[in-house]
Amino acid sequence: MGKTMSSMRTKFRAMLSRFHPLLPRLLVPILVSCPVPLASQNTRLSSHNTPPRSFPISGPLSSCFSGLQSPRARSGASFPVCLARGFASERAMEEGSISFINQRDAAEIDELLMGPLGFSVDQLMELAGLSVAASIAEVYKSSEYNRILILCGPGNNGGDGLVAARHLHHFGYKLFVCYPKRTPKALYTGLVTQLESLSIPFLPVEDLSQNLADDFDLVVDAMFGFSFHGKPRPPFDDLIQRLVSLSIADNPSKRRTAVVSVDIPSGWHVEEGDTDGSGFKPEMLVSLTAPKLCAKKFVGPHHFLGGRFVPPSIVEKYGLQLPPYPGTSMCVRIGKPPSVDISALRENYISPELLEDQVLANPTDQFLKWFDEAVAAGLLEPNAMALSTSGKGGKPSSRMVLLKGVENNGFIWYTNYGSRKAHDLSENSHAALLFFWNDLHRQVRIEGTVQKVPLDESEKYFHSRPRGSQLGAIVSEQSSVIAGREVLYQAYKELEEKYPDGSLIPKPDYWGGYRLTPNLFEFWQGQPSRLHDRVQYCLKEIDGKQVWLIERLAP
Repeated sequence: MGKTMSSMRTKFRAMLSRFHPLLPRLLVPILVSCPVPLASQNTRLSSHNTPPRSFPISGPLSSCFSGLQSPRARSGASFPVCLARGFASERAMEEGSISFINQRDAAEIDELLMGPLGFSVDQLMELAGLSVAASIAEVYKSSEYNRILILCGPGNNGGDGLVAARHLHHFGYKLFVCYPKRTPKALYTGLVTQLESLSIPFLPVEDLSQNLADDFDLVVDAMFGFSFHGKPRPPFDDLIQRLVSLSIADNPSKRRTAVVSVDIPSGWHVEEGDTDGSGFKPEMLVSLTAPKLCAKKFVGPHHFLGGRFVPPSIVEKYGLQLPPYPGTSMCVRIGKPPSVDISALRENYISPELLEDQVLANPTDQFLKWFDEAVAAGLLEPNAMALSTSGKGGKPSSRMVLLKGVENNGFIWYTNYGSRKAHDLSENSHAALLFFWNDLHRQVRIEGTVQKVPLDESEKYFHSRPRGSQLGAIVSEQSSVIAGREVLYQAYKELEEKYPDGSLIPKPDYWGGYRLTPNLFEFWQGQPSRLHDRVQYCLKEIDGKQVWLIERLAP
C-alpha cells in the first residue's frame, strides 16, 4: 500500500509540474496532510479562534489556484486556510517552541514586509540594527567590552551593522568600523555620514591587526546575510580567518575577545551551517525576524532573536512559533541562558587606593562624599541599602530599603510600623545598613541604634510623596498575609474614590520613619588580587569625648 501511495504522489507531482514548477512543492504536502475535503478545512479557524490573514494570489499561479478557493477566497483572491497550514507544516522547522526558517522563506518574508505590508528597507534596517545593539548591551557591559569592531559587508547585513554601530556608540561603547566594500546607495552613504558625524573611525582592512584581540574586546560580524551565495572573496575571506583565530584561546586565563554574528555567521551555509567545520564559532548569534536553519548548529552561549516587527499575518502564513518579547525590549533570548560555574565567578577589581590619611575625619562626611560620587556616576538607586535587624531571639533578617535622608549624623528611612523589621526594632534597637555600589567597586557598612523619627517629620515626608505612594502606604498592611493581589487593587480603588485629586490624604498612624544613629562605619574599596582596602571608623570615648578612631582592617 505504501509503495502504491508513493507512486501516486510521484505521478501527481509530475502532473502538477506541467502547470507550474512550484505547484508540487505547494500542493502535495497540503493534500497529504488534509484528511477532509478542502472546502470543509476552509471553514476552520486557528487555535486562537481568530480569522486567518491572507495575501492575494497573483501572477502565473493565480489561475492554477482558482479551483481550490472557496467563494469568499475567490472574491477576495486570498489563500484558503488549508493552504496556509500546508505552508506551516512544510516550512516551519521547529525545535522546541521556536521556528527555524529556510533561505527561501526568509527571502519571501522580506519581500512581503517590503511589499504589501508597507515596510521600507531603511525601517527594517533600523529595527534590526537596534535589536543587535540591544542584544550586545544586554550581555557585554561597556565597562568590560568597551572597544567594539564592526565588520560590515556590502549588503543589508552590513547596513544592519552600521545602524548597530550608531546605537552602540550612544550606549557608551567605543566603536570602530571596517567597511571595505562600500555600497554607493543613498541609504548606506547616509549611514556612513551619521557615523562620521559621531567621530567613529572607519578602519581599512590593512590597518587591522592580524590578531584582532590585540585591539578589540568584541567583534561584530555583519558581513554576509542569508541571501549570500558562494565562497567569500577578498578581503572578507581573510577577515573570516581572523575570526576563526579568535576562537582559539592562546592564553586560557585571558578573557577571549567575543564575536557576535548578525543573523548568519559569515561563511556558514544559511541552512546547513558550518558544513566543513572550518568556520568560526561566534559566542553570540542575533537572529533577525526568525532564526534561520543554520542557527540549529549554533552552540555558543548567547542566542538572541531581534527585529520586533513581524506582523500576525506573517506568523500565521508561515506557521511561526516566536517567543514573546519582554516589556519594551527589542531582543529576546532564545533557549536557556548558559550554565555558570558559580565557584568560578570572580572579578579582579581595579580601583584607586583608599588610604587612612586621605579620608575625611568625620565618617558621615566621608559617606556623603562617596554618595555624591555614586550619584554623579549615574548608578541606579544609589540610595538603596540593605537593612539588617534581629528580634529578641537573635534571628536576623535583611531587606532592601531606600535611604531618605542623612540628618544630624543619622540615616533615615520610612516604612510600616507593623512590618517585620519594625517588630524586630521594637525588641532590639540595634541594626546595620549596607550600601553596595558595584560599578564603583565600593560598599559602606554602618552599624548603630535605631529610634523612630518625630511625628512631624513623618507627616512632612508622607505628604511630599507622590499621591499613588501615599495611597499605597495606607492600603498595604506590610508583612501580613493577604488572599491575593486583587485585594490590594480593590482597596486602592476605594481609596482613590474616597480621596479625589486635590484632597489631603491623612498619614496612617502605622506608617513613619526611623533614624539609625551610627557607632561604626566601614568603607570598602575593591582592589586587585583580593587585597581590598577596608577603612573602619569606630566611635570611642577619649578624655570624656566621643571620638571617631580610624583603623585599617585586613581584607
